[in-house]
Amino acid sequence: TGEIFVEPLLARWLGRSPREPLEIEATLTRKITSPAGDDDYLRVVVGKVGERLLAAPLSRGAGVITSLVRADGLTILPRGVQGMESGAKVRVRLYRSPAEIERTIFAIGSHDMTLDLLAQFLSEHGRRLVSANVGSLGGLVALRRGEAHLAGSHLLDPLTGEYNLSSIRQYLPDTPVQVVVWAGRQQGLLVCKDNPMRIHSLLDLAREDVRFVNRQRGAGTRVLLDYHLQQMGLPAEKIQGYEQEEYTHLAVAAAVASGRADCGLGVTAAARALDLDFIPLFTERYDLVIPCEHLRGDLLGPLFDLMSDPVFRGAVQSLDGYDIEEMGKIVLQCEGN
Repeated sequence: TGEIFVEPLLARWLGRSPREPLEIEATLTRKITSPAGDDDYLRVVVGKVGERLLAAPLSRGAGVITSLVRADGLTILPRGVQGMESGAKVRVRLYRSPAEIERTIFAIGSHDMTLDLLAQFLSEHGRRLVSANVGSLGGLVALRRGEAHLAGSHLLDPLTGEYNLSSIRQYLPDTPVQVVVWAGRQQGLLVCKDNPMRIHSLLDLAREDVRFVNRQRGAGTRVLLDYHLQQMGLPAEKIQGYEQEEYTHLAVAAAVASGRADCGLGVTAAARALDLDFIPLFTERYDLVIPCEHLRGDLLGPLFDLMSDPVFRGAVQSLDGYDIEEMGKIVLQCEGN
């Protein structure tokens, strides 16, 4: 990669010594696979949660420039190593200073486009927000393992119609958390401009000429879809593309925009970002789940300040499909679950 091979050449050309990157030991937040025949260079984002340094691998599907911009460091898996399990220790060559890592808010969970906006605002308040998109359920599991400061979640309980609380009780029985409303948002079908396939509801997903793209298992959007398919009596096997999975709303939108799929379930803002049409179906609540131990200290202070900041709230409201009326409302206090 450029940081390993190009930088030394540039340094020699400029007549200076190559930089010696700071190297740290960190814990992997998820399993990774690697080709066995060559050294594998993997870019990661790094955060400090409690006393642990954590490394979340960036998706290999991300563009080179995108991953370079987002990456906090590089880890090298030597040839012969076919992968590493979640929780394994790795050596990371840091691109950022330890002080920046200390000011990093590590978020693992459901993808939402407003988190990218939040990251921009937090950067003006001396904080970095690093997100790893693993789905709502994956976020709760990460909190249980002590691998994140917070998780975005929108898991629907089909029995009660409530969001997140029953899943929190199931997956975090021994972890006191505070649950804060982030936003209400519209979910619906993302289709090509002018809807050439004339797709109007979930019933159309069963048509033989319609190709669907799904979210990954454990994603709140996938849970929402499965709930409504069950209510309708529509078997997943009837849907062409049900097993084709993407990890973010934008990735679903990109699949539709590129012609790989005719439709997918996602949020309004993703459709608007790629100039797709949007067919609204449901309104849901997206929460931030925060372990109480991370409310001590000042790391998350700017996050809570922004929830009541009119400029930030206005920026979120300007994105289509979001309702910020309850932003900042606490639905579960830190006294316990």
